[in-house]
Amino acid sequence: MNKSGARILVVDDEIEIVRALERNLTAHGYEVFTASSGEEALEVMARHRPDLMLLDLGLPTMSGLEVCQRVRAQSNLPIIVLSVRDAERDKVQALDQGADDYVPKPFGVNEVLARIRVALRHAAQVQTGTEPRFVAGPLSVDFAQRRVQLGGQEVKLTPTEYDLLKVLIQYNGKIMTRQMLLSHVWGTGYGMESHYLHVYIGQLRRKIEPDPTHPRFILTVSGVGYRFNGDD
Repeated sequence: MNKSGARILVVDDEIEIVRALERNLTAHGYEVFTASSGEEALEVMARHRPDLMLLDLGLPTMSGLEVCQRVRAQSNLPIIVLSVRDAERDKVQALDQGADDYVPKPFGVNEVLARIRVALRHAAQVQTGTEPRFVAGPLSVDFAQRRVQLGGQEVKLTPTEYDLLKVLIQYNGKIMTRQMLLSHVWGTGYGMESHYLHVYIGQLRRKIEPDPTHPRFILTVSGVGYRFNGDD
């Protein structure tokens, strides 16, 4: 079983399809969130920060195309469209609005799972600027599967801790100010809440540093912020 832990948001107003996808995705180790409308999808996305969205185009009130457009305006979240609309024009519209892939209904679950794996691998490489797997000494991070290990042992991170680690690794070796980290992890509305950052940096160090009292990976830059040290 693939214990990826990646978070998938399923957006569809057909309850049977949602249940089938939720059952199969959960069985393959994914954490699944669901929404039956575009408005609900945007709320769930803001609250849970999923790693990928499966999106139906034929939604009530707000169309799937509009959801796609709104998501893309604020995020690089991978979007795979699942739709009964199989005309070339519909595919082109969805891709033009920012969808990463298009799977017509009815679909095979194995095909959807394969498309998800590809999209997650691609997103991990694009977002980090590195290969989907990052290794520095005893620390190993598989971005495609959201798996963190220290000395071969699984490290359980909260979603926020993981997002913070991912940003630090993305800018490996570069100084990140507190405001930059707050904006990347919590959003542009944050900038002065440095106590958030202090708490989460402390939690992250306790989980990934061989000796948290003498950090090797997350270094403090006095009066400025932090720098990730990925060098051996």
